[in-house]
Amino acid sequence: MNRSGGDWDRWLAHRLGSIRDQGRWRAHREFDAWGPRGTLQTVGADSATVARPVLSFASNDYLGLSIHPAVIAAAHAAINRWGTGAGASRLVTGDRPVHEDLECELAAWKGTDRAVLFPTGFTANLGVLTTLGTAGTAIISDELNHASLIDGSRLAKADVHIAPHDDPAALDELLAKTADQPTMVVIDAVFSMDGDAADLAAVAASCRRHRALLVIDEAHAVLGPDPAPGCFDGVEVVRVGTLSKTLGALGGFAACSDMVADLLVNAARSAIFTTGLSPADAGAALAAVQVLRSAEGAELQATLRRHVDRLRPGHPSPIVPLIIGSEDDAVAAAGALLERGLLVPAIRPPTVAPGTSRLRITFSAAHTDDDVALLLDALAQIGALP
Repeated sequence: MNRSGGDWDRWLAHRLGSIRDQGRWRAHREFDAWGPRGTLQTVGADSATVARPVLSFASNDYLGLSIHPAVIAAAHAAINRWGTGAGASRLVTGDRPVHEDLECELAAWKGTDRAVLFPTGFTANLGVLTTLGTAGTAIISDELNHASLIDGSRLAKADVHIAPHDDPAALDELLAKTADQPTMVVIDAVFSMDGDAADLAAVAASCRRHRALLVIDEAHAVLGPDPAPGCFDGVEVVRVGTLSKTLGALGGFAACSDMVADLLVNAARSAIFTTGLSPADAGAALAAVQVLRSAEGAELQATLRRHVDRLRPGHPSPIVPLIIGSEDDAVAAAGALLERGLLVPAIRPPTVAPGTSRLRITFSAAHTDDDVALLLDALAQIGALP
């Protein structure tokens, strides 16, 4: 269309109209919830707002730690001691003790020298990739990586190569082609839309052969893959994670070597030029990591594993997609489940490829066995089970 004359109203109307015409209009919905249960505000056929009780299978709070008493108590204690905000960026205002305690706990959990906190998992990936991906370097990114890894690669000044999904031979070929450049391989441990897991041993072996750095986003890796002892020997590894999914708080981190940590502190713009993580989130995340690394954490993971196996035995993650195909059919299936009191999102383009619209089911240890039975029965009733 003609955008001459600086007519932003016309430009905005065109963009919004295009989204509507494609049937991809989205809007926020209020969900007043405690864990997976709550009241969802929806718009009825007569455009009136309807409040309905629902059971959610949409959250990434995989272990239910956002409502764990110890995690909640730690957030309250942090607010009582330090207030609600960090005040400024970490390098300007200084850390609270809880920030450094959390970084130490995260490094111990991931088996690295250090960990560096970021305000979110998204900004952690932006910070890592733009700091390491300078001019003259190369990034090899899996084609199904999360948007934060895609955007981080785009913002980096490195030469970017896209690797076919889950193809070790193709990765090896790309690494051979970039042998004259410092190269990093960027990959999700668990892919957020299909719920499949990367072969970390094979990827690490390729990085070792070609002396490449490996960046792994472990945001969804609550059930693994867990690298075997020695998997990363001889490889510079950055293990990026989030505090907002498995740990039920908010924030991100990069677990890494001392040298990479020092570089991030000094050069990662998405950490330097933003306010530090709130004390409440840091306190909550610290308590959540401690729960996760305890016997109780193992029990929560076992409960989660049991729930997943009831729908798809042996599936490597709590993200279970049911591929529907068309966007309209996926939206209709999600609507049919909502009528039965179940919140299961329809995922459609541009988030996934055309023709692969799906129901994205996510399980939590906060679900009960009866909750899962209710879901399975509803999926059978609407014909969504394979």
